[in-house]
Amino acid sequence: MFRSWTLWALGYLDAALADAYQAVDHARDIGQAASLMYALGTTSLTHVLCGNYALANAQLDELGHLANEKASLFWKAFPIATRGCLYTQIGNAVEAVQVIKSGMSALHSTGASMWEPLLMSYLAKSHAELGQFDDAWRCIGEATTSLETAKEKFFEAEVYRISGEIERATREPDSVQVQASFKHSLAVARQQQAKSWELRAAMSLARLWRDQGKASEARELLAPVYGWFTEGFDTRDLKEAKALLEALAA
Repeated sequence: MFRSWTLWALGYLDAALADAYQAVDHARDIGQAASLMYALGTTSLTHVLCGNYALANAQLDELGHLANEKASLFWKAFPIATRGCLYTQIGNAVEAVQVIKSGMSALHSTGASMWEPLLMSYLAKSHAELGQFDDAWRCIGEATTSLETAKEKFFEAEVYRISGEIERATREPDSVQVQASFKHSLAVARQQQAKSWELRAAMSLARLWRDQGKASEARELLAPVYGWFTEGFDTRDLKEAKALLEALAA
């Protein structure tokens, strides 16, 4: 199931979705609750990353019901935390803050600490959207610390990109710091050959440059990253990238 995450990160979005669907189908065929809970939980993140929010939500509902039936504390906690990420992505900041905190508390009660860089950075993003910047920066600090202590590098580029977005949203943003965060995110993604994280970082930096009156530079940055992709054009990030490129060319 983690294979679908890797495929997504590498930029093979249709393949990632196909793998996610297949994983759940295979788990249903096996007929074991543990296998199905694992499949539903891990592939729900793939759907969140691709912007398939309705399907992710349905899988999390099914996982929650099954986890309650089987009295699985970990899998009861898991969909709470993941749903918080979903709320962050759709801009429901109030719910995101409450649900991510609840989900992380529930996960910690089972001894689990997985996904902390992602969860803390998405919590930070939601705090920032509510104007709670002290909380946002505290969460970013915890996310970056977790990157180093747990060596969970899959979400590293996203943590630094969100850090830049938070700085950019402040009342008096430091444009140098914003650009540095986006460039760091871009460098991490390129070092990991993670084209989907690279696309997100490139979009953030392109928007910054556009707003600074550097539309041509923004397009020159984003166009080759978007042009690399050969599939997944119905996913949220690629739709946003296409729209941004069209706006930059106008």
